[in-house]
Amino acid sequence: MSRATTTGSTGRRLRVAGLFAGIGGIESGLHSSGHESVLLCELDPWANAVLERHFPECPKHDDIATLERLPEVDLVAAGFPCQDLSLAGTRAGLQGTRSGLVSEVFRLIKPNRPEFLLFENVLNLLRLGRGTSIRWLLDNLEGHGYRWAYRVVDTRGFGLPQRRLRVIVLASRGETDPGSVLFPRNLDPEFDDSIGPLEHGHTYGFYWTEGKRGVGWAKDAVPPIKGGSGLGIPSPPAIFDPVSGITGTPSIRDAERLQGFAPDWTEVRLDGAPIRPGARWRMVGNAVSVPVAEWIGSELAQPQPWETPSGVQKMRSDRPMPKGAFGSKKARYEIPTSTHVEVSSHQPIKEFLAESLKPLSTRALNGYLHRARSGHKKLPPEFLEALERQAGNQAEAA
Repeated sequence: MSRATTTGSTGRRLRVAGLFAGIGGIESGLHSSGHESVLLCELDPWANAVLERHFPECPKHDDIATLERLPEVDLVAAGFPCQDLSLAGTRAGLQGTRSGLVSEVFRLIKPNRPEFLLFENVLNLLRLGRGTSIRWLLDNLEGHGYRWAYRVVDTRGFGLPQRRLRVIVLASRGETDPGSVLFPRNLDPEFDDSIGPLEHGHTYGFYWTEGKRGVGWAKDAVPPIKGGSGLGIPSPPAIFDPVSGITGTPSIRDAERLQGFAPDWTEVRLDGAPIRPGARWRMVGNAVSVPVAEWIGSELAQPQPWETPSGVQKMRSDRPMPKGAFGSKKARYEIPTSTHVEVSSHQPIKEFLAESLKPLSTRALNGYLHRARSGHKKLPPEFLEALERQAGNQAEAA
């Protein structure tokens, strides 16, 4: 099997079923920390081609709705679809057509109830319907006899220059307390995502396909790589370098690295045809960051005792869902936690990139400038002026 860019650890070896496996972000991280995938389930044919390349010996199934049963496993992982949860999606919640497929997980685990369940999804899972979606998930975990913990983590907290906030939910019905896995490692993050005057020596990431509703601004990083955009197309984030005055997009190979995969992880063929760049961007944007899964896998391989810290408070239904919590049928508690696990500051995107940026086209620059000027975010004037100059220079050279 091909490996992601992470290294392994020793300890307990879990048998894992990966549902909604995508291109194997969770599975790659768990494998790197010593665990074994024994089933992969993924509907998308291109993603299946990626899984077949990197996990050739693992049995596969293409549709969770037609999967009759799970093999004997210790952990079920499910980075279930976020189309009905994300800000760019329908916001229908877990009752939506795609995200509602998470109910199939509970159908499959009911006969044997594996020791661990692992879920990953977008930050909006906590916010949608004033917490309705995450509460539905927690209710089902408790109804099946699991203790649970969840935590919001940022991919930047693993050193990668991508601002990617995701909710990690871990449930256990064995001796390992899920809180002992998710909470002991906390670091105060060092970053500044506020929109202000440009600073020399720093680069800025933003969504060139957005502009009116939001800009996804990130200093020395890129905003989350996405499977789609407000314009309905795969959306590589853009990067602006104040020194050169050039705005461009990273290569797909660097995007794979920003998710913790090896370059060309998604370079596959299907029925003899090569994969299109848009399909690669979509799959990379939908993936789980590999280091996040490796961190969880490492903690599960060598679980440590954990005592509930002092100062935790019971969750209240009249307040927004906290960014960290744990509980069971007995009670639910919120716990102060950070978004960073392994490092406080990430490698700057300018230093991380291995390949040159592809300059945005004149049309893309002008489209973004039009939307940005009619939007509500106040962007640095020197930023917009630099984009105007780049568009003008490119138009003259055409």
